[in-house]
Amino acid sequence: MEASMPKQYLPLLGQPIALYSFYTFSLMGKVKEIIVVCDPSYKDVFEDTKEKVEVDIKFTLPGKERQDSVFNGLQAVDTTSELVCVHDSARPLVSAGDIEKVLKDAWVNGAAVLGVPVKATIKEANSESFVVRTLDRKTLWEMQTPQVIKPELLKRGFELVNREGLEVTDDVSIVEYLKHPVYITEGSYTNIKVTTPDDLLLAERIVSMNSGV
Repeated sequence: MEASMPKQYLPLLGQPIALYSFYTFSLMGKVKEIIVVCDPSYKDVFEDTKEKVEVDIKFTLPGKERQDSVFNGLQAVDTTSELVCVHDSARPLVSAGDIEKVLKDAWVNGAAVLGVPVKATIKEANSESFVVRTLDRKTLWEMQTPQVIKPELLKRGFELVNREGLEVTDDVSIVEYLKHPVYITEGSYTNIKVTTPDDLLLAERIVSMNSGV
């Protein structure tokens, strides 16, 4: 983003990107608590919302890699929680309806993730940039968040990942190492991750359309 702060705190139509999904989760009856994994210098972004939300808010420190941050957040989860829902704060446009769907699928299957069918033709290339093969688009999905996992399953996955020194790019991969099935819940193409200035412009357009501006 070439910005002076992490992208999730940049303003999206006057509100920090991270607060969009934060408020969406906070209004859901099934959500008992929200654990914010963030640098302490940005805690006030969320603490300033305490008068607006009724859900419990906890804070933990980020780790070196994504999986380390998720692990830190997992340590703060209430021991009676039945599901853990991991979400990228840079995905401001996730809908409550899609969250409800992935929660239900995770409850049934132990682990579920929002995803959308890949629209583009995907080709695998070698190190010299020559095409190796064309992948079957009908079997390909783009992963999103939230990724929802039963806490005991995620803890077992982390034990394996940490013991073997494995690196993972998303949370359900941790469960996949246990050979446990992960269900893909079809989400929405509007649940974009704001990574570039173009993404920010698109997010502004979507928010404006949804609010009737």
